Amino acid sequence: MTTDSSRTDDRHDAGTDDLDGRPDQRPADQTGEQPVSRGRRAAGPSTRTETDSLGSREVPADAYWGIHTARALENFPISQRPISVYPDLVIALALVKQAAARANVEIGVLERHKADAIEQACVEIRGGALHDEFAVGVIQGGAGTSTNMNSNEVIANRALELMGHPKGDYAHLHPIDDVNRSQSTNDTYPTSVKIAMVLTLRRLLDELDLLATAFATKGAEFHDVLKVGRTQLQDAVPMTLGQEFVGFAHTLGEDVQRLRDVIPLLGEINLGATAIGTGITADPQYADAVRRHLSELSGMELVTAPDLIEATSDTGVFMTLSGALKRSAIKLSKICNDLRLLSSGPQAGIGEITLPPRQAGSSIMPGKVNPVIPEVVNQVAFSVAGADVTVTMAAEAGQLQLNAFEPVITHSVMQSLQWMTYACRTLRVNCVDGIEANRARLTQQVETNVGSVTALTPYIGYSAAAAIAHTALTTNAPIARLVVAAGLMSEEQVQKVLSPARLSGLEAVTSAIPVIDVDDPAAAVARAANATGVRNPGDETAG
Repeated sequence: MTTDSSRTDDRHDAGTDDLDGRPDQRPADQTGEQPVSRGRRAAGPSTRTETDSLGSREVPADAYWGIHTARALENFPISQRPISVYPDLVIALALVKQAAARANVEIGVLERHKADAIEQACVEIRGGALHDEFAVGVIQGGAGTSTNMNSNEVIANRALELMGHPKGDYAHLHPIDDVNRSQSTNDTYPTSVKIAMVLTLRRLLDELDLLATAFATKGAEFHDVLKVGRTQLQDAVPMTLGQEFVGFAHTLGEDVQRLRDVIPLLGEINLGATAIGTGITADPQYADAVRRHLSELSGMELVTAPDLIEATSDTGVFMTLSGALKRSAIKLSKICNDLRLLSSGPQAGIGEITLPPRQAGSSIMPGKVNPVIPEVVNQVAFSVAGADVTVTMAAEAGQLQLNAFEPVITHSVMQSLQWMTYACRTLRVNCVDGIEANRARLTQQVETNVGSVTALTPYIGYSAAAAIAHTALTTNAPIARLVVAAGLMSEEQVQKVLSPARLSGLEAVTSAIPVIDVDDPAAAVARAANATGVRNPGDETAG
């Protein structure tokens, strides 16, 4: 062991002091609890010497990562976000390494005591330990090699501790010869990424389900609240507010199914392919053995790709997932647009619903409250759409037997999955659950809205309905009142046709109401308007 007090400055100059110089970014595990962690590394000059094919380097003595990770920290100070920001990826890497250790013992290429130590280290990592040691940046060159090396080193050094040896004493257990046995970055990395995506996608699906249920619950609450439907932002025919919210629930439910359809596609893995798909350095028994163990450990249905060369170079499944995510995000964003429009005002806008007030909306206008929750979900959707473009370009840029750009694909999709999960949760908890209907305003709008006249056309004819609509628009008179006063229908008939259930289509027409024949419907309506005392606001002599 050596010491070198200049190492701290070297790492700072390289832009990689994020391990010690910024707040911890310890991710929660799948149960929502904070993982076990070593805590912040104590300041000090103590280092150890490690060697690779390029030479020797000093690494912090207490670091579980080694020389390959150290070089990556210097080379890729890009995102300032370590791979540990995606805890499911760290867990997936540990799952793959644990399955590989089991498979290697089974086929006789790894000693049992080494495999046991590797497995115990992987179990600890899966439980949340040492996540802060997965330090390489999410954006990196090398097709994920730095991520694979980081995991090999952390697992090896923790396994060495469990065996009673100091970190870096690789003569007893080696990151590559033992932890990476029968593997290449080119099969372990994409397999880990697919497992991580499934783990994160499952949580998104749970949140989408809960959000859809929240909208459906509001739909039931608003089932009898009649409102004006709109097409092209213009008044259309009536519907219920409940129908509108149930529609939101159904459109989200469709996306849940589309996203679920991707999970079996992510279950096709290329473990055993090693470098390019030929399986070089791996025993022929390894691919089946490691797939079987990984399926058991992960609880996922995994299959080995029938063509490992094709599977090693293909990133199509990531485009499929990204595309499904974009579809869901854009539809969710459209719903948020609707919520913002429906709640606009509250005095000078549509104002049909009230969103829960979450924070003061202005530093200058007292009392102003903005629709901040739908707005933040909109922005998540914009990010997901942009990430899909990144995934598309990265997939296209792959060359020959490997796609070198899987790290940016991984980052783009994993971030979209995470952000969508958080967005669905905040929209449900901080917005949808507390939405209220402005019933009085909605009733007033329906009573004077000419869209209701559409329901009368089978009974009074198009000409009479058009005259009613024109008069209602110019006088703001209630539709039902004009129809009865014009002698076109009885009050009982009008109430039946214009009932909420009939207008919204919830109740089918079961009996005919005869069409009343009026020679001059426009004149009849005009007489009715005069008789009822309604007045055109723009006519100073009227009434």
